[in-house]
Amino acid sequence: MSEPTSAPESLGLRVLWMLCFTLVWQLAEILLGLTVLGQLLYRLFYGAPSAALLGFGDSLCQYLAHIGRFGTFNSDEKPWPFADWPIPRSPEGEPPHSVPPAPHPVRDEEPRL
Repeated sequence: MSEPTSAPESLGLRVLWMLCFTLVWQLAEILLGLTVLGQLLYRLFYGAPSAALLGFGDSLCQYLAHIGRFGTFNSDEKPWPFADWPIPRSPEGEPPHSVPPAPHPVRDEEPRL
């Protein structure tokens, strides 16, 4: 009995996707390095990490893990843009830098028309 013809085609297509995601991995790795550097500079300047960089860094790390799981055949689900972008988890380290909202001035006058 011969093997099904769809198996080699799907494996060939998967190999093409894996090559594409390998290139995406390289770009995301550079972006992660820039995020780490930005977070370090932010931490040195403000004394606490940036909340925006915490969230982005975590979701980028999850994305890289998703690429790794797909590439190593641990998952058949292709990463973003074929799946949703990972939702950042709550940070487990230092609390992020927060800026309290600026107080609004109190006006005693009526609005002018």
